[in-house]
Amino acid sequence: MSIEKVRAEISGVDREIIRLIAKRQQLAEKIVAIKIQKGLPVHDEVRTAKVLDMVFDQAVECKIDPVAVQEIFRRLIAMSEERQREYSGEGNLP
Repeated sequence: MSIEKVRAEISGVDREIIRLIAKRQQLAEKIVAIKIQKGLPVHDEVRTAKVLDMVFDQAVECKIDPVAVQEIFRRLIAMSEERQREYSGEGNLP
């Protein structure tokens, strides 16, 4: 296989990752509607810890750097929380 073909495959994976991040952001808007209705805060430490533990374990199973994966998910969670704050009218408040 040529380097160009492998790079084309990587580009396809990158497009899929972006599509999935966009879907995650859309779901964050649904989550905040529920949180507003139930009077829950945007940030949920327990849920964040569960997600980070889960992705760590999945990364280990897939034989990729679990700490790096957790860093990526910390940023994804932050993006989701930012979206939720925007949607709820809280702006960029912590």
